[in-house]
Amino acid sequence: MRAGDLDTQIAIEERIGVQDPIYGSYTYTWVTFAAVWAQVQDVLPSRAEGIADGISISRRPARIRLRYLDGITTAMRIKIGSRTLGIIAGPAELGRGEGVELVAEELSTSGEEP
Repeated sequence: MRAGDLDTQIAIEERIGVQDPIYGSYTYTWVTFAAVWAQVQDVLPSRAEGIADGISISRRPARIRLRYLDGITTAMRIKIGSRTLGIIAGPAELGRGEGVELVAEELSTSGEEP
């Protein structure tokens, strides 16, 4: 993996829950797991748009490659500037601990009539 290909700074975030000591309820927040340089490639559009329960849904998947980082799971999310993407596949190890590839998807909805 060439350093020149890693041209986009991303933040990998994990969801952390804190229990209220009095009521026992949980409050969840996203915290930064790692901030790294990555190669981000949007996947070409296909039949990624659909309608579910009268709501138009548009998916925007991206393939993300970064240097090897242990501990990434599909319960985490990726922040790229103002975009927030959920990890839907991976991480898959590239080479022998050289890098990691994962697929993340930005999900947007609009409440327009079909």
